[in-house]
Amino acid sequence: MKKVAAVIGIGYAGFCFMLLFGVNGQAYIDPSVLTYVIQAVAGVVIAAGAVAGICWRKAKKKVNDKLGIDENRNKEVESDDIELK
Repeated sequence: MKKVAAVIGIGYAGFCFMLLFGVNGQAYIDPSVLTYVIQAVAGVVIAAGAVAGICWRKAKKKVNDKLGIDENRNKEVESDDIELK
């Protein structure tokens, strides 16, 4: 346990050292960088929405199975017969 505390202490001290004695960087941000930021944010939002949709569908299916609810109960199904004239 003492080794873990020592490693954490050394890491904390190193982090504080970087904050106290860091050098500010001078950089030019091109206006077109905003389009990359918008694309990245949109990608993250779309991916999070897809994951949420998949998780929602799985959770809904599990709840329906537990409660014995059939989603296809009132749906009409057409036959696969093909009529040639």
